Amino acid sequence: MNKMPLVILLLILGCSSNEDSQGAYFSYPNIIYILADDMGYGDVSAYNPSGKIKTPHIDRLAKEGMMFTDAHSPSAVCTPTRYGILTGRYAWRTWMKKGVLWSWDEPLIPPDRTTVASLLQKAGYHTACIGKWHLGLGWQKDSSGVVDITKPLSSGPTTIGFDYFWGITASLDIPPYIYIKNNQSTTQQIDSIGKNDGKGFWRTGQVGDDFAHEEVLPKLTEKALAYIDERASTKGPFFLYFPLPAPHTPILPTSKFAGKSNTNEYGDFVLMVDDLVGQIMKKLSDHKIADNTLIIFTTDNGCSPMADFDELTALGHQPGGIFRGHKADIYEGGHRVPFVARWPQQIAPGSQSDHTIALTDLLATAAAIVGDSLSSSSGEDSYNLLPLLQGNEPAGSFREATVHHSIEGAYAIRRGKWKLAFCPGSGGWSKPRPAEAHAAGLPPLQLFDLENDPGESNNLVDQHPQIVEELTALMKHYIDEGRSTPGVAQKNDTETKLFLN
Repeated sequence: MNKMPLVILLLILGCSSNEDSQGAYFSYPNIIYILADDMGYGDVSAYNPSGKIKTPHIDRLAKEGMMFTDAHSPSAVCTPTRYGILTGRYAWRTWMKKGVLWSWDEPLIPPDRTTVASLLQKAGYHTACIGKWHLGLGWQKDSSGVVDITKPLSSGPTTIGFDYFWGITASLDIPPYIYIKNNQSTTQQIDSIGKNDGKGFWRTGQVGDDFAHEEVLPKLTEKALAYIDERASTKGPFFLYFPLPAPHTPILPTSKFAGKSNTNEYGDFVLMVDDLVGQIMKKLSDHKIADNTLIIFTTDNGCSPMADFDELTALGHQPGGIFRGHKADIYEGGHRVPFVARWPQQIAPGSQSDHTIALTDLLATAAAIVGDSLSSSSGEDSYNLLPLLQGNEPAGSFREATVHHSIEGAYAIRRGKWKLAFCPGSGGWSKPRPAEAHAAGLPPLQLFDLENDPGESNNLVDQHPQIVEELTALMKHYIDEGRSTPGVAQKNDTETKLFLN
């Protein structure tokens, strides 16, 4: 169908829209956001046709919708990326300047901050998170001060806008290994489990008696499909945030997928991710709600070395495609991610956008869909993707600039073809690592022309001092203003230093 402004479309659909018990009418789209974990840009065959791993369902999603070629996670690791997705704000504006949260850390998102879930909930959506949380939980302690995971949580997904949560606490290799429904463990029987090594890696910790690592991804998929069944029978729109624990470690493909990728266990696990995307798409079709559902597939950062790069390379597959680096890095392989969106009522099939976008852009996009004006203290780093999704190309760049962030807390800023990294080396796990880069006396700044050097092999910092000066000033401005979008200046939660110590 021809694309039309969303406001006009909603007026047209209003004649036959759904009505809730209070008489409010809904014609907003359902929104499903599927977030894979540690999956590279080159692991989706639509982005890497010469790669060994084939992802027919994600490819179909791209064929029937829009594929973004220059999308970026706000961080090269998971917790800060998840913060950015839900809040529209870079996590480095909080106390989280590096790393990720661990087992007993407090929630990173305060209850008074607007999230995608709370915004959509206010607009009449039923909101659900099914999957990996990894943003901290309000654990209760026993009389001796030890966390008691059988007690109800004081805070978590249901305190920041989600009506329903069913999932796991963090990455599948970080204890405790339990399922949580809303704010309560699904079992009161807690045992212990030892460390597991290899690609099936997990750490020693507590485990529920209803929990088995290899069953987690299938069970989460089952819960997501059941949720769609439930909501399809009601009259209001829904938002499903579906953050997967895969293909992150432990890499545990089921027997159905073992050996099917013609690569290794990681490739087989990627096929499981692709398969669940197909199951979600089929479920939407079965309920005849696909046309008015915006479904997005993306990943939280680049591929992890646990995938075994040497083995994959020998088999003819590059998880990062043509890009340098991987998970944790300031290089493109750390944060450039696949991003495909399908919404038949608004997105032209087979379309592509080469504009630079970020996963922080979900909040402003959701606000535009429901006609909500974000407050000055919400979505400070979020741009509205709706015009791009509708095929309305801006006269210039879509966003002024985008900030990247590594696991060690190194920054880079990207404007147009230029990317300036404020660190020597990768800032992460690939060589040269921070200590190696400093010891080798590498330049403290790196300037790359991504248009002509997408592999970031040629540091042009000495050849373009004016570009370095401009981008440095812009990055400092973004830090000082507390935002990277137009609007009233805000305060960062803590002091932010541009350079690592």
